[in-house]
Amino acid sequence: MKQKIKCEYSLFLALGSNLGERERNIEKAYKSIEKQIGRISSKSAFFYSAPEGFESKNNFVNTVCEVITILNIYEAFSITQSIEYQLGRVCKSDEHGYGDRVIDIDLILADKLIVNNDNLKIPHPRFHQRNFVLSPLYEIAPDIIHPLFGKTIRELKYEYDQLLKQ
Repeated sequence: MKQKIKCEYSLFLALGSNLGERERNIEKAYKSIEKQIGRISSKSAFFYSAPEGFESKNNFVNTVCEVITILNIYEAFSITQSIEYQLGRVCKSDEHGYGDRVIDIDLILADKLIVNNDNLKIPHPRFHQRNFVLSPLYEIAPDIIHPLFGKTIRELKYEYDQLLKQ
């Protein structure tokens, strides 16, 4: 009988919280990620930002982590959704807009993997336009290459910064 060999790969997750004890929410999510998805090999500092895409008096704490996992991307996605639910997230952002949340976990990059379906898009289609994801990702993985753009995170961050100056 042939045995399937599972290979490790790097998965980059963006986490955010703007309700309750924000930093503690993220720390709880980190613990669940380590138990259920894989070993966190690096974490960015916390990045504080105002909400984007909706009005709220609650600012966000954001961070990015690199997880070494053997799970396939769909298993990892399902688990991130479950962790959000377990930590108290009650509604997801959808075509009607964004809202406050206890925890948000987005899959940003997964090695050179490209996924494009209704439920999951890898790389995340807008992370390079969001400083609250791009800056923490730049902090821990500036030389990772975006598989669709063929540019490093360093290059994407530079381009983002140049757009802000215009």
